[in-house]
Amino acid sequence: MYSLALLLCVAALTHSALAVKVCPKPPEVLFATINVVKNEYNVGEEIEYTCRPGFVPNNGQRKYICQPNGRWPLNTLLCLPKRCPTPGLLQHGTIDSRDFHYQSSLKCCVFPAVTCAPPSIPEFGVLSYRLLKPGNISYFMDTIVFECVPPLALIGNETATCQANGTWSSIPECRAVTCPAPTGIENGFLNFAVRRTYHYNESVSFSCQSRYVLEGPKHSRCEKTGNWSTKPSCKEPCKIPVKKAVVLYEGEKKRVQSDLKEGIMHGETISFYCKNKEKSCAYTVPVQCVNGNLTLPFCFKERGFFSSLVKTDPSNMKPCEDLK
Repeated sequence: MYSLALLLCVAALTHSALAVKVCPKPPEVLFATINVVKNEYNVGEEIEYTCRPGFVPNNGQRKYICQPNGRWPLNTLLCLPKRCPTPGLLQHGTIDSRDFHYQSSLKCCVFPAVTCAPPSIPEFGVLSYRLLKPGNISYFMDTIVFECVPPLALIGNETATCQANGTWSSIPECRAVTCPAPTGIENGFLNFAVRRTYHYNESVSFSCQSRYVLEGPKHSRCEKTGNWSTKPSCKEPCKIPVKKAVVLYEGEKKRVQSDLKEGIMHGETISFYCKNKEKSCAYTVPVQCVNGNLTLPFCFKERGFFSSLVKTDPSNMKPCEDLK
């Protein structure tokens, strides 16, 4: 009898040891679904969670495997609502919300459209630009552009804007502006100018005396301030401050005493020949005329009558660059 009981007990233990363990139904994750849904899962079987539309996974993993001990690994997956982009500004209204996640809502407050009546046109003025709308009405932030009938000057902003209070920003005025007869410039003159009063936007032109160089705008214009715009100036030519020398001018050798008796004009450049005593060669140093001023290079030595008879002029010596 005892042998039979012992045999039954051993058989029960053996069956229990050989029984295959299974995992129960996995835990639910809020706002997620499982790819395979059943009551029991075999060891090694894999499941995968997917967040519902409008939600995205955050923290934790999506795939889990049934363990040999019949349990699922710790599930830390979270499915959170997606965030929508900021809706931006609402024309003629406001948006009252700070939550822009999936399934949240916005509260909008729309204001009545702000309109402006037709603007008052300044005397002797015209509208050069206006976007016509039904009812001849302009709306908030609409703009218009004014012009004045010549020769009147537009004083103020040429553009006006329909404001939030239903009025236009400042309207300009058209005013008669005159400038006195223009004066001449030093070492120059006015071209065909009549001595009279000039109106806004009229202009005169200038020229310089012979060998003087005009620098600046050739024309001066009567401005809305009643003054003339900037006038040009006439820059003086330069006399070459040596009696006798050979220089390089516009790529050619020139004699100061004969070829350049009148000097050079403002902005022009000449090059003086200097001697390198150690190498017995010559090199050139450029000098520019600046409004009547021309400074000789320090290395240049003007030759007298006797030295020119016995010594070679630097302009006739071999260039130093040929010795490199």
